[in-house]
Amino acid sequence: MSWRALFKFELRAIFTNQSLLFTVFGGVLIYSFLYPQPYIKQLPREQQIVVVNLDNTQLSRQLVRMVDATPQVKVAAHAGALAEAKTMINAGEVQGLLLIPDHFNRDLLMGKSPTLAYAGDAAYFLVYGTIVEGLANAGGTMGAQAKVARMVMGGENLELAADHYTAIKLNAQPVFNPTMGYINYVVPAVFVLILHQTLLIAVALLGGGQGEYYRAGHTGYWVQYPAWRVLLVRGICFTLIYIPLLMYYFGFSFEYYGISRLASIYHLVLIAVPFLLAVIFLGMIVGQLIPRRELATVVVLLSSLPLVFSAGFIWPVEMIPDGIVALAQLAPSTPAINAFLRLNQMGAEFNQVIGWWGQLWVQTVVYGVIATWLIVRVKRRGKTPIKLS
Repeated sequence: MSWRALFKFELRAIFTNQSLLFTVFGGVLIYSFLYPQPYIKQLPREQQIVVVNLDNTQLSRQLVRMVDATPQVKVAAHAGALAEAKTMINAGEVQGLLLIPDHFNRDLLMGKSPTLAYAGDAAYFLVYGTIVEGLANAGGTMGAQAKVARMVMGGENLELAADHYTAIKLNAQPVFNPTMGYINYVVPAVFVLILHQTLLIAVALLGGGQGEYYRAGHTGYWVQYPAWRVLLVRGICFTLIYIPLLMYYFGFSFEYYGISRLASIYHLVLIAVPFLLAVIFLGMIVGQLIPRRELATVVVLLSSLPLVFSAGFIWPVEMIPDGIVALAQLAPSTPAINAFLRLNQMGAEFNQVIGWWGQLWVQTVVYGVIATWLIVRVKRRGKTPIKLS
């Protein structure tokens, strides 16, 4: 019972399992193109709104033209009353509205502060935020123009008035997401989760299928070798399979979608190795625990959304219940996502992610020990083999 023979048996079991191969290669490749498609344009633009202009003066019409000129919104309709505009939003004809009140022109020229009313479809946060941003920019620009005009009429120099119409100037520079888009924001983390889930399913499918076969009274190479050798060989085989897939995600896919890559290959490999091993050993645990191999896909997929929202990149960790945060630390995807994002997207030094790297190695050891113990226990409690394969 040589190491070479064990590697041969393991690779044959992997590459003759069609469900496993489709999950690994099909899942990774399909999701690399499928998942980012809705967000290719990065941010929503030209959101249609309806305008209710109760003032109907030259200045209010100028504001409407300024709103329409912003990249965020597009004036698609005009309504005579607020109720009519609300009806259009509820019917889905537009995504937002702008209400210009009576005496808008008079109040602005008199130095008063007229109130512009905005509304948007808050069912989609990005759409709502885009509409409010566009309307606020246009309204703020017109307010600044009116203030500068009053300062000039009061005797101020035009250039000086333009520079000092407000006591505070905001110069916002996005740091880790220069495009302020969805692709750079969430896709890198989701790609790590995709690698995690597909690998977890694949290993659990293999282990679950072998478990079913063994409980039926048959045997195979996995019971002819010591459990620790099976664990080690399976870990090496799946790691070698997934390293190219991880390189495909962090290489070609990131380049294709214009995602920033700041980490060195050496640091990425340092995180990738314990991450993949921890997932493989966790998959072996799942494979030993499930009664039927098809349950592997169900169990893992049901955990996908909870893992996404508890990892801390979509929703702040401080606003997630402590129990959920603690539970999420059991999944290798949580420390891996945090480490990869900080290294590759934020340009962190490796010593700044050393805690998550250590957590992955702890998971590797703990899950490896548990998986070995489960394999040994199943062997001891299993039926007497009646057939070799």
